[in-house]
Amino acid sequence: MASASSLRALRSPSVFSPLLRSRAHLAPAPPRPVLSSRRHVHPGRYQPFVPPSPASLGKPTPAKTYTRTRKWLRRLVYLSLTTGAIYLIDNQFYAASLTRTARTFGLGLLVALDYKINFRPNPPLARSIAAVHTRNAERLSELLRHNGGLYLKIGQAIAMQSAILPPEFQKMFARMFDDAPQNDWKDVEKVIREDFGGRSVEEVFGVSFSGEPGKGVMERTARASASVAQVHWARLADGREVAIKIQKREIGKQIKWDLWAFKVVTWIYSRMFDIPFYSLVPYVTERLSLETDFVNEANNSETMARLVAGEPRLRNRVYIPKVYRELSSQRVMTAEWIEGVRLWDKKSITRPWRGGWRQGTPGCHGTPLDPPTPHPPPTTNPHPNPNRPPAQLKPERTHWRGGYSDSGLGLSLKQVMTTMVDLFSAQMFLWGYVHCDPHPGNIFIRRTPAGTPELVLIDHGLYIHMDPTFRHQYARFWKALLTFDNPTLTEIVTSWGVQNTDLFASATLMRPYQGGDLSTHRSVSRTFSGSASSDPATRHYEMQQSARRAIRQILGDEEKWPRPLIFIGRNLRIVQANNQYLGSPVNRIKITGTWASRALAETSSQGLWSHVLFRMVLFGTDLWFWFTKVKQFLRLGGGMEDEIEVQMRGMARDMGVELGNEVNLFEG
Repeated sequence: MASASSLRALRSPSVFSPLLRSRAHLAPAPPRPVLSSRRHVHPGRYQPFVPPSPASLGKPTPAKTYTRTRKWLRRLVYLSLTTGAIYLIDNQFYAASLTRTARTFGLGLLVALDYKINFRPNPPLARSIAAVHTRNAERLSELLRHNGGLYLKIGQAIAMQSAILPPEFQKMFARMFDDAPQNDWKDVEKVIREDFGGRSVEEVFGVSFSGEPGKGVMERTARASASVAQVHWARLADGREVAIKIQKREIGKQIKWDLWAFKVVTWIYSRMFDIPFYSLVPYVTERLSLETDFVNEANNSETMARLVAGEPRLRNRVYIPKVYRELSSQRVMTAEWIEGVRLWDKKSITRPWRGGWRQGTPGCHGTPLDPPTPHPPPTTNPHPNPNRPPAQLKPERTHWRGGYSDSGLGLSLKQVMTTMVDLFSAQMFLWGYVHCDPHPGNIFIRRTPAGTPELVLIDHGLYIHMDPTFRHQYARFWKALLTFDNPTLTEIVTSWGVQNTDLFASATLMRPYQGGDLSTHRSVSRTFSGSASSDPATRHYEMQQSARRAIRQILGDEEKWPRPLIFIGRNLRIVQANNQYLGSPVNRIKITGTWASRALAETSSQGLWSHVLFRMVLFGTDLWFWFTKVKQFLRLGGGMEDEIEVQMRGMARDMGVELGNEVNLFEG
């Protein structure tokens, strides 16, 4: 019997492969049967395989080429490249003006849509109207700070009128007075070279950064930086100390785009929210653009110095720093350096004076900047390392304090504030030439050798001019306010296009005007009291709608509305805030009204007797002022300005305006 392995070998095809190959041509091999456990049943007969005819296949399907996909990909690539190129060119040559404008329009559209959808008693996409205000205030704040430059200046301009805005916006605008970041020194050098025919800083100002004998010195780090410019200290070769105000290099390229964007956005909003203020925008933008022209600022400064010198009631009480024209241009202004105390430093103004008898603040009325020395100091190199000069070169003078760190000017706040109100009242009623930015940072206080305060006014970029007719009208308006002459008030205010005399009078006085017909106020109060049963959301919405109506009544006919009133109101509001911060030491309303009556007596047919009668009428305001001073002394209330603010909050609440935190001018 064969073994299993031999049987497997016989079955192997390799054994018979030579025989099979030799007989393969004789007969084909029979097909091998397919073993399957399933039975296939065919419904019909087998048909021979025949290829289908082309007609039976239908139309041929084209191969996928992805043409549309490639086309959109190409468009996306082109768009990305174009956007990137525009962005690079914009940043390199146009100081990001296009990017800032696009950001402004995008956010403006977002805010407009948000209010259009959600400004209703129960917003569909917010918890309340207050939440809508909050998020849009934050958006606007981020835009102003991100864009910087003139946007900060516009924000500061709005901040002083923010009382008509919701509290959420008031809080946001209160942060608009912080210092702006300063530009690098290389940008400062470029501005000076461009404005002075390619000359370097050393050539223009005669300074040296390496301690060259006979040259002046200059600090490369700015002493102050604002939204439009920054200020550097320098000592010229002849010993004069100067403040060099240099415009930030990007401002000139951005201003046209920024103002155009501001006009477009305000036009959209005035139409969308039905508040007639767009016709006032060209005047506002013109004033703002003039702030970037330092030749205009130098002209304003010299004009104000001449007017002050010609007014005996202000001479030796107000000082305007000298401008050095030979070292100034359209973007660079060099003026006299001032040593003094900022208005917000109340403690330094009032602390006892220890600087010596018949001496004053350095530089004030002949007081030397530095104490005399028996021998002049040896000439030394102020820059031991020319590559790294010290950040500060200006001497810190404390000798005028008598050598004591806790001493001050020893001045009366009443005298300081009286000088301030006198100055700006004379500008409005006597000269018609008004400084519209009396912010505390723009006011220095110095002590004269006689022991009296001297107010130094700087930053003369923002001025308005009142023609004689309007100036006379405005003086009559103020006199009528304080004598409750309602027919005269109505006549003047109606000619200005204002539709609510009492409300406009209250906004001017910044206290409720209670001498006219308050039926409008009472009707508003009755409207709100009648809706007291409604839910709080509906009541809040009605109050905001009433506030919008109140603004329309104040603006009235925008074509008749005097444009200077925009910035005059700003001036009055800042002066009121200054008085309030200092503790209300003066009766601001009485002083302002007295100057209005005095101007009418001196420049019109209203004689001296009319002015004397008016002074007698003002005795009533003095009674109220001293009543508030007694309450303040007994710690039973605030000063006069605090009492006015409480009254204004009550009246504003009746008119639908919720006054929140006032703009804090003294932050920072």
